[in-house]
Amino acid sequence: MPAKPKAMLVMNSETYSDQFDAARLERLASMVDLGSTPWTASLTDPGLADRLAEVEILLTSWGVPALDKETLDRLPRLKAVFHCAGTVRSFVSQELWDRGILVTNGADANAIPVAEFTFASIVLAGKKAHVLANDARTFRTDWSYTTRRGELGNIGRTIGVIGFSRIGRRVVQLVQQLQDVTCLVSDPHADPAAVAAAGGTLVTLPELLAASDVVSVHAPALPETRHMLGGLELRAMKDHATLINTARGSLVDTAALEAECATGRINALLDVTEPEPLPADSVLYSLPNVVITPHIAGSLGTETRRMSDAALNDLERYLTGRQLLAQVVSEDLSLSA
Repeated sequence: MPAKPKAMLVMNSETYSDQFDAARLERLASMVDLGSTPWTASLTDPGLADRLAEVEILLTSWGVPALDKETLDRLPRLKAVFHCAGTVRSFVSQELWDRGILVTNGADANAIPVAEFTFASIVLAGKKAHVLANDARTFRTDWSYTTRRGELGNIGRTIGVIGFSRIGRRVVQLVQQLQDVTCLVSDPHADPAAVAAAGGTLVTLPELLAASDVVSVHAPALPETRHMLGGLELRAMKDHATLINTARGSLVDTAALEAECATGRINALLDVTEPEPLPADSVLYSLPNVVITPHIAGSLGTETRRMSDAALNDLERYLTGRQLLAQVVSEDLSLSA
């Protein structure tokens, strides 16, 4: 039997505890040689120099340091990185690509809870549930306030999805469960046929904003998408429409959102903000038509192990010479969420 390749887990301690229980460590150890130090949060520890010099495979997650030239020089035999989380943007480098090191990520697995959270938020937005829950704290004597937030219900709604990313695609598919729904998608890189197959219609951003009862953001955070939703775009939204952002706070101009939501004309459900968290004096905290959650849409707790499983599945495929399911190449980072 050939020797197992030497491997190491690199992530912060909390993530390691969450993502690798005994069963997953046992599965990993059946495929690779973890040695006496299977996990580290640092790749600069002098005591690990000899170990790192032998490592061929890294399994990474939140807390992994940047894999730049200096770090990669400590890993001369490194061949593959299996990332047990979403985007790899925070740690990959040109040096890593230049050395031909294989990279995978858990973005597809992480897309599942984000899409579920978004779909639940869309359903609640149709009923104005979050907003009316805030109103209930003010109007305590009767329920007549339910008429103040526009028409309620989820039948016949138009849902706008900005960004046909892996998450956006899932959201388009999930909203088909609603009756008589129209789903509009805005994405300059999307294939109209793929959008149609998922149940959506590809339109321009102005068309989407003007027609949608709920607008959900799933575009990547890139220089060209920064503040893609500013004052002009927010003012173009329908009265009583709801903006949902589970992507990145930088996609929305916070000052413009504060101004528009302060009028009470539109609602917002924000799982991400810019900055994150918002300053303590932001008006968004006190507006009844705004709900802020602390970046919880993505994988948390038990959900994170789904990303570990995805990485272990691809590791097994790698070791047996099969095509990988979640490989990332440098070109992907310019478009993917």
